[in-house]
Amino acid sequence: MLVLHGFPFSNYHNIVKHALMQKEIPFEEDIVYPNSPEILAINPTGKAPAMTTEKGTTLSESSVLVEYLEDAYPQNPLFPKDPDARGKVRQLIKISELYIELPARRLLPAVLGNASIHESTKAEVKGALERGTRSLRELTHLSPFLVGAELTLADIYLRYALSIPKMACQPQLGLNLIEEVPGLAEWDEMMASSEISQSIDADKEANTAEFMALISGKTKR
Repeated sequence: MLVLHGFPFSNYHNIVKHALMQKEIPFEEDIVYPNSPEILAINPTGKAPAMTTEKGTTLSESSVLVEYLEDAYPQNPLFPKDPDARGKVRQLIKISELYIELPARRLLPAVLGNASIHESTKAEVKGALERGTRSLRELTHLSPFLVGAELTLADIYLRYALSIPKMACQPQLGLNLIEEVPGLAEWDEMMASSEISQSIDADKEANTAEFMALISGKTKR
């Protein structure tokens, strides 16, 4: 059986986990943390998530993992058939990564460790996030999903890309990204209401104390 290695607090782990559940692919979840001996034995970069396929191949990087799932398990596809629509999905995935998740990640030390974020860093983050929200306003249709009537990987990526902005942007920047894109609040509620999202959110909540203890140095990997 396919094995997903990672930890439920991770938004990138949850992107892959959501795709697995949406595609109804049986899998085992192996909870391991970055740079631990367990993950290093699977992925030499020490990053999570990683995956061991049914053939025993080990793979890493969330975008690689979800593309692999589409290739290996064509049932319940998460990309449209039309090449132009597929391109739009990939475009929105990149926007979610580069202009939503990664900029907001620079604020995490303040959220997880009460660190002070320099004003110049805040300005850079805010500028990148404004690019992201502007792109979402221009490129999404929200009818009801990001590119139309069917859920795609773009929806899954954006849902979890918004995890860090939800934690960090309001207290650090006075910015609520959900409010910056018309209709996104309704989309966010719709996504959160699915049984898959609720299951993943519950697992994340259950993992929070262990993960926080880990990063504060109170437990060993």
